[in-house]
Amino acid sequence: MHQELIGLTIAGLGVLGLGCQWLAWRMKLPAILLLLIAGLVIGPVSGIFNPNILFGDLLFPLISLAVAVILFEGSLTLNFAEIKTVRKNVKSIVTIGAIITWIITSVATHYLLDFSWSLAFLFGSMTVVTGPTVIVPLLRTVRPQAKLANILRWEGILIDPIGAIFVVIVYEFIVSSSKMHSLEVFGLMLLVGLVIGAVAGWLIAYVLRNHLIPEYLQPFAVLVVVLGVFAGSNALESEAGLLAVTVMGMWLANAKDVDIRHILHFKENLTILLISGLFLILASRIQLADFHALGWGAITLFVVIQLVARPASIFISTMFSQLAFKEKLFLAWVAPRGIVAAAISALFALKLIDDGVAGAQLLVPLTFMVIIGTVVLQSLTARPIARLLGVAEPSPKGFLVVGANDVARQIGLALQKYDCRVVMTDSNWDYIRAARMAGLETYYGNAVSSHADEYLDLIGVGHLLALTPDKHFNAVVANHYETDFGSRNIFRLNGRRHNSGLEKHSATQAHSSAILFGDDISYKELASLINQGAEIKHTKLSDNFTLDDYYQQYKGVSLIPLFGVDLKQNIHIFTDASTVEAKAGWTIIALVKETNEQR
Repeated sequence: MHQELIGLTIAGLGVLGLGCQWLAWRMKLPAILLLLIAGLVIGPVSGIFNPNILFGDLLFPLISLAVAVILFEGSLTLNFAEIKTVRKNVKSIVTIGAIITWIITSVATHYLLDFSWSLAFLFGSMTVVTGPTVIVPLLRTVRPQAKLANILRWEGILIDPIGAIFVVIVYEFIVSSSKMHSLEVFGLMLLVGLVIGAVAGWLIAYVLRNHLIPEYLQPFAVLVVVLGVFAGSNALESEAGLLAVTVMGMWLANAKDVDIRHILHFKENLTILLISGLFLILASRIQLADFHALGWGAITLFVVIQLVARPASIFISTMFSQLAFKEKLFLAWVAPRGIVAAAISALFALKLIDDGVAGAQLLVPLTFMVIIGTVVLQSLTARPIARLLGVAEPSPKGFLVVGANDVARQIGLALQKYDCRVVMTDSNWDYIRAARMAGLETYYGNAVSSHADEYLDLIGVGHLLALTPDKHFNAVVANHYETDFGSRNIFRLNGRRHNSGLEKHSATQAHSSAILFGDDISYKELASLINQGAEIKHTKLSDNFTLDDYYQQYKGVSLIPLFGVDLKQNIHIFTDASTVEAKAGWTIIALVKETNEQR
């Protein structure tokens, strides 16, 4: 019976984690917020779940391995080539700004909560990290101007792994300082972590580059190596494992001629699983008495972090930038804390408690208070503040085009002429390369992946066109982005198969998205017309040349109306359910195949 209860509890955690992730997706909130709240409810509030009883001595090793995988995943996205391309503002914020935040937070923690200097500096290092998992959902809701959104987005992407390394180094220095020959111990930790991490990264890169492991085994092999490197480094020198796996991920992310897409896709699912389970477990271990022990000093510390540390870091790090004062004010308000802060605080708290460090048990509730406080406060206030400061993006006019094939590229180029942002996404590198050569903005990857949810920049984008040859995938994409854009702004190619007779081969019609250009217009038909020399033409209507005249002019010619552009440059899409009532001054965009005589 006891074994059945354990199995039921673990299954229940999975169901609860899935429910939190789904609800966060529907509500456009960071999933970590709902996971932490759910953990508090099932743990200290109701007493239903006690992870110490369930996992016993396995709790600490499981948390350690989960944090190691999360840190490896974060460092796997730290590509130095991308850092070179970001704005100077971002570089200043993640370096000078992070140090300023760390110092102010640490000093405030020491004096307000009477933490030791070592514990205060450790907490300060934990709370400099934002991360894409909390920033991206917030930006999609707030929709600030593209310049500000990109600064915040890149700050979250870069500070995640950089902040993790920073926390690990601070912790290892604290641990080493409590031992004899502290500098020796600290140097040995760094040496073991750096050497083993780099060697493991080089080895995995060599194996992947030379295809020594079949593709389907690559994600599993890398996971095994990560766990082995973590455990082996800790065995050689205590606490060197986290640094080693972080260095290993950075090496792989920057290795030349190494395709890590399969590893990234695998880690997406694994990381979601680990995060969901980890934060339910961590939050359920907190005692309500710990929050009470923090007292008013914790509230004051939160105010200092929000109103002193963040503004100081932004205004000092961007002192010589061209950002306007109101833009700096907005950046100074938005900095929700994320996954790395929560995961590392819990892991290091357990270690410090075992080492007998006074006050270590308060690290987790204090960190969780900052996470919940910043996410809730900024989610509720960021949009009104953006509007008040005049830095909110107007209704987004841009298009996310799923598919970068010949048809999609022609349509993307046509849309781009009307002063709207067009982003092409595809998993086919040849298509993406052709789109870039044509001057189109691209995202190389699967549009419905977790990586796209975090890293696909949708600032200024308010419509979706699913233009792949696979109408089933088009339907999946339409469903995936319904909460982001709304069903009225999602359009997909369909094209019925006549004489098919088999329902199992047909995409479901239970989607509220509109069918592009007509129910019988398929990708095959559009591609065939383009291959035969059809062109996308832009024709302006007038009082003397109406829409009826336009259709009459192309009577007997292969004509597929695509879009209508009104006098305010708003784009209206021809679909199966609606026709565009174009007036004088409008422009009609259509795919036209004329005969030689008409040309």
